[in-house]
Amino acid sequence: MATFILIPGAWHGSWAFEAVTPLLEAAGHTVHALTLTGLGPDHDEATVARANLDTHADDVIRVLDAFDIAEATLVGHSYGGMVITAAADRAAERISRLVHLDAYVPRDGDSCWSLTTDAYRQSFIDGASETGHSVRPPFRAPSGGEPRRRPHPMASFVQRIRLTGALESIPRRDFIYCSGWEDATPFADLRTRLEADPGWQVHDISTGHNAMREAPETVAELLIDPPA
Repeated sequence: MATFILIPGAWHGSWAFEAVTPLLEAAGHTVHALTLTGLGPDHDEATVARANLDTHADDVIRVLDAFDIAEATLVGHSYGGMVITAAADRAAERISRLVHLDAYVPRDGDSCWSLTTDAYRQSFIDGASETGHSVRPPFRAPSGGEPRRRPHPMASFVQRIRLTGALESIPRRDFIYCSGWEDATPFADLRTRLEADPGWQVHDISTGHNAMREAPETVAELLIDPPA
């Protein structure tokens, strides 16, 4: 049985995986769904202001240490791809698999800011206009978006990742591409690059970006029993 550590995307917490977690647990797997530092409902402004990508990688390492996990599957959605990459580079010997779920796959020196689209960069700027250090969740019509979303630390978007290459030793790396938002996705070119890389397994699902909510059974199946 696998041990999954699930990392949500920007503005989200552990609840982003609430439809997937019980499916993994019902299959006998262990699941740790994280709310990253600065994203919890009880986290104050000072906590948000201090949090960056290193902070979030530390969140993952703490779970590995607290539960003495030796063979983890790290799953990162969207911004969470930055986090699992940073954490895996620090603890590659304790990671058996990386799954980037419609998520950024950075190389050394990249940041979420450098990898995303102009539209997302503008949303970061607009969202940080009040404090400069926390980015309000972007508005989502018609309902205004998931009410549990929280302001996200700006520093984590702009910090450049530093990688040693250690994560190249991780046995399996999967990229799940959500093809149902082709007009806005920042991941189309990434999918093309990874499909040509023999070190990656690429899978397409016909959902919007938040596949965990739209197709939890499909996501759980790919996590539990991915195609070879």
